[in-house]
Amino acid sequence: MTSKKAPEAAGQAKKRRILIVDDSSTHRLWLELMLGSRYDIDVAVDGEGGLKAAAANKPDLILLDVVMPGVDGFTTCRALRERAATRKTPVIMVTTKDEEIDVETGYTSGCTDYIAKPVDQIELLAKVESWLDAAGAA
Repeated sequence: MTSKKAPEAAGQAKKRRILIVDDSSTHRLWLELMLGSRYDIDVAVDGEGGLKAAAANKPDLILLDVVMPGVDGFTTCRALRERAATRKTPVIMVTTKDEEIDVETGYTSGCTDYIAKPVDQIELLAKVESWLDAAGAA
């Protein structure tokens, strides 16, 4: 687990925090490049690390891959929903698993939204901003 914190300027609003949980270093980097200028980014390489990072860093939103070694994304999502601290945190599954049964499993596991890889940047940014706005209003 690593944290990429942006320095806060005096009077500048605090950036929202996003946790990226994905075993692919290429995909993590690509998501960090897309989102890093707007948000503080934390990363984890597997489900277990994602659960630890979510507990330690209290992200405003989680981007979660499904296919990972050890604890998969569906199991991780269910565990996040069982914890009071992350029960209401928006979780967007970002995965190559795009069959109807996979999407259904994602939602029954507790995800807030589902995006199939390869990720469309405009779709990702729109969904991230929408769910962060919704979570901020709650």
